[in-house]
Amino acid sequence: MEAAARVWAWGVRTMGSAPAFCEEEYQIRLARTRERLGALGLDGLLAFAPETHYWLTGFETFGYCFFQCLVVGADGTLVLLTRAPDRLQALETSMIRDVRVWEDREGADPAGELAALLWELGFKGGRLGVEWAAHGLTAADGRALERALSGRVELVDASGLVDRLRLVKSNAELAYVREAAQLADRALDAALAEARPGAEEARILARMQAAVLEAGGDYPANPFIIGSGRRALLCRYASGRRRLAERDRLTLEFAGVMRHYHACLMRTVVVGAPDEEDRRWFAACREALLRAEERLYPGVPMDEVFRAQARVLDELGFREQRLHACGYPLGARFAPSWMETPLFCRGTSLELAPGMVVFLHIILADQKELRAMTLGRTSLVTADGPEILSRAPLELPVAGG
Repeated sequence: MEAAARVWAWGVRTMGSAPAFCEEEYQIRLARTRERLGALGLDGLLAFAPETHYWLTGFETFGYCFFQCLVVGADGTLVLLTRAPDRLQALETSMIRDVRVWEDREGADPAGELAALLWELGFKGGRLGVEWAAHGLTAADGRALERALSGRVELVDASGLVDRLRLVKSNAELAYVREAAQLADRALDAALAEARPGAEEARILARMQAAVLEAGGDYPANPFIIGSGRRALLCRYASGRRRLAERDRLTLEFAGVMRHYHACLMRTVVVGAPDEEDRRWFAACREALLRAEERLYPGVPMDEVFRAQARVLDELGFREQRLHACGYPLGARFAPSWMETPLFCRGTSLELAPGMVVFLHIILADQKELRAMTLGRTSLVTADGPEILSRAPLELPVAGG
């Protein structure tokens, strides 16, 4: 196939701008992926996850909402099949030199065109891994892919192959993570400076997002979460804004983002004077978070981290108010979510390793009492334990009290 020569003979870049990482960094990642493919007896990987495209090559786009596949061969083949609007996007942002375009037209069959490309590249009759669990591959496209390749290649589920490689960050990646953490702190500062009785949620949200963008950061993979009043109990974004009342609670979950790398924070701000229950609920969140962070050591199963915080909350009488997960790994992510997998929840056997970046959050909500309290921050797992990446103190935030 002469793929190796085609992959790395990049020549002059189309527009000259540099990707997020140096050539050597991408070569190491591709080599590790090819090594894993070989160990699994796979001839190649059909990558549909935008995170895989970005991590392996630097390619960044929202064009994965349509059919888009990166072919990664165990022999070094690297070819992207995409739509015309993303051809220059790939040449500008990534190390991909071989970009093929499927034509937009009524009755278009990109899966069939991918099959023809694979035969051209010599993959007919081989074993190919597929990222079935990817936001870039809809069920309809997945069915079309199976029809196009049925009987011609063996398809193997390789959904977690690159995901697991991405969990442990290189020093170059951690540099972006640390910048992202600083931006998250700036966003929290902006929110607390704006929050007070009578303040508009819209203004608070605008100040938070501006703190990230004005410092050179990126949009997050999912919207910042902001909610007051009844919506302080929510941990998802919902449209519509309100003005903070004299006595209120404001829940914020957000991220600093640099080159798509996320560092998250979560806080519930008490507007007005906090009552005894506010302080009790916050104390429970703080104790649970600290006990969970104490378990952030290499070799510790993620399940053990979850159980540490659950044990605290259950003993303090919050079993019914807590969630069934308390966080997740973080990295370079694309819409619809900044959450990596697996979650910190019951039964997760994956062991922590140095270089993993994780977001732990404690979320308590009582729909009957209309009361909520949250607390969360991002940590780096090191050989010596957790390195907290935020400078924000673990104190109950009070606005206008």
